Amino acid sequence: MNALTVLAPAGDQFGAPTPDELFNLPPIIPGVDWFTKPVLLAIISAIAVIVLCWAAFGNPKIVPRGVQNVVEYGYMFVRDQIARPFLGKDADQWMGLLVSIFFMVLLWNLMGVIPLIQFPVASHIAFPAVLAISIYVLKVYLGMKHQGAVGYFKNMMFPPGLPKPIYVLLSPIEFLSNLIIAPFTHFVRLFANMFAGHMLLAFFSMVGFWFLFEKLTPLGAPVGVVGVLMTIVLTGFEMFIEFLQAYLFAMLAAMYIGSSLHAEH
Repeated sequence: MNALTVLAPAGDQFGAPTPDELFNLPPIIPGVDWFTKPVLLAIISAIAVIVLCWAAFGNPKIVPRGVQNVVEYGYMFVRDQIARPFLGKDADQWMGLLVSIFFMVLLWNLMGVIPLIQFPVASHIAFPAVLAISIYVLKVYLGMKHQGAVGYFKNMMFPPGLPKPIYVLLSPIEFLSNLIIAPFTHFVRLFANMFAGHMLLAFFSMVGFWFLFEKLTPLGAPVGVVGVLMTIVLTGFEMFIEFLQAYLFAMLAAMYIGSSLHAEH
């Protein structure tokens, strides 16, 4: 028996939300098992990014206003903080992809704090996994295209300037790191942060609701107030993490693409 259970009225028990309750959602349309809330939100996010970019750049003005002005700030952020540091002169060529990735992941994440929606798409591992694997397939394709199939794996596994005996240990590590660990950590980092953040927000919001509205008691009321305050604080912190994770995901995508275009990276 935990402290939250003791503070509830006799015969009542506070039950913390479980991952199964929060993430295993029923299908929206009976019989269509794949069409769940995360899938619907992912589709809405994709449409929203397309509409937003089209509204901003479909008929751009010399002096940006409204939507164009807002989206251009995001474009410049991706260009200056993500694309140019890792892609250099090739940055403009890949801006469309990187801007789309950044806004898509950001919207996926922000779904977790939008009222009535409150579910981060990236907390379902399949979504960041598919996106990260797609980026990694592109990385390998570009590496083989620009460096040659042999040259790409040679540059990856046998960096120049090292004593040959070291390659016996280093080459398998480089191969494992570049082809397995890198794409895995790319999507797991995003997934783990969104999963944990959603769990924390759900827990503290449920504490506030239970002890202030569902089962109000003199002893439980202060706990409910703490739950509400923690929910507010964590929501602000979660919004920062959501932006940070979108930035990191797009930054790693730019870094992988740059390493394939230029072997010296």
